[in-house]
Parts: sequence; structure tokens; C-alpha cells
Amino acid sequence: MPRPLITLLTDFGTEDHYVAAMKGVMRTISPAAEFVDISHQVHPWAIAEAAFTLSQAWEYFPKGTIHLIVVDPGVGSARRAIVAEAAGHRFVAPDNGVLTLAVAGRKPSVREITNRKYFSTVLSHTFHGRDLFAPVAAHLANRVPAAKLGAKIADWVRLESLLPHRDPRGAWHGTILKVDRFGNLITNLPSDLIEKERLSSATGWRVQVGRRSITALAASYSQGQPDKLFVIAGSSGYLEISLNQASAARLTGAQAGSPIMLKSAGGMS
Repeated sequence: MPRPLITLLTDFGTEDHYVAAMKGVMRTISPAAEFVDISHQVHPWAIAEAAFTLSQAWEYFPKGTIHLIVVDPGVGSARRAIVAEAAGHRFVAPDNGVLTLAVAGRKPSVREITNRKYFSTVLSHTFHGRDLFAPVAAHLANRVPAAKLGAKIADWVRLESLLPHRDPRGAWHGTILKVDRFGNLITNLPSDLIEKERLSSATGWRVQVGRRSITALAASYSQGQPDKLFVIAGSSGYLEISLNQASAARLTGAQAGSPIMLKSAGGMS
């Protein structure tokens, strides 16, 4: 039998003891478990960024993988802890919308984690990653069924703000999900809008971010003209706003959470 695999995604960074403590707890409960760090560099409390990062990684792992996500600004509050099952994977996370992009369209089975038998003996008010989420993930690795953790719920949190919408005039409204280390602005507008809206250099369209209006498309980063913002279909499946070997974020002043709008020729006012 393959060894159980647990991925970790947190905003804890790597300077402190938090990630090591979680892994120590899980290794004690499930000695055979293997760990893969997706990232611990999510900006503090940045749920949307964590949701995006998770959505870009989890499908590349084998079925049976357990994904542990601890980006939890509501720790110690009344927010719920949940376990979701979808596409042969399990996700252990706070119920704050961090699973929106990963599983919302996959009809997941979601349960509230309430069975304290699978928590640490002492549950702190400030470190549920160590005392609640890590033990639960490790018990799942030991083949404890999710049904033993708690009852199914239907009202788990989805963040509608992470999903784009179209207004009556045909313009698409979205948000910046993440600024990557190159300064690319990764939006929540799906890449297939290029084809659906027939965006090309010959059609009237624009993407608005802050005071900047972008009307150039590129097929690759190297095709972009120097010092000119362009839109590109990124590998994430979303449209990106980019600069050739420079930071679009620095030029526009945009950041994660900044609003954007796409107007195609048919939606121009």
C-alpha cells in the first residue's frame, strides 16, 4: 500500500515553529505519512490567495491525498472546521471560503468537524493548526472515515467575491486573486473569455484596473512590448495582466483584491 500523503498550505512562513509543530503532531499520530509543502508563504490572513494557490496545486496529486489548509484569521471564533471530500481527495480546512475555487463546482461532501476524539488533548484558542487540523488530517491518513468526524453540512462558506460576474451591459467584473513574484496580476477571469468574447487586436475591448486601461493581448510574456501592459492567458487558467520582464503590479499599483473590469466590443457602453 502507498504511504498516506498530506499536503500543507499555510500563511505561517518558515521562520517560526508553527509548521514543524504541525508536522510533529501528524508524524506522531501517523508515522507512515509523507508531507508535501504547497506553500507557507501565503500572505497573512489572505484567504483568496490561499484559495487560488490550492486550486492550482491539488489536482496534480494522486487520489487519496489529504490537503491540509490553515489560513485562518477566524481562529478562536465561532467559525467551523470542515473536511470536504471531492474527486477522490480530502480537504481539511477552516470554513472561511478557502475551498471555494478548489471544490465548489465538484459537488463535494462537506462535514463539520466536531468529534473532539480526533483533536489534541488540549485545544488552544490560537493554534488550531496544531491542535485541531493537523490531528484530524493525520487520523484521516490512518484511514479514519470522514463520517466519524462530524455531520454533513450544506451551508459551508463559498466566497462569491472570488467568482466573476457579468453586468447587464455585458461587462465582466472580477478581482485580482494574486500578485506572483514576477509582478503578474492573476485575475479571476477565465482564460476562455479571449475566445468567447473574440478578443483580438482588431476588436474593441479593454481591461480596466485602477486608472490603467489595457488593450493589448499577447500569447507569451516575451511577445509583450516593453513598458506596455498586456493581457495574457496564464497557465493558471485565468487571464493575467503582465509586463515583459517588469512588474505589472508596481506599474498599476494593483494588489490582491483590487477590482478589474473587462469590456468587449459587444459590452462597450
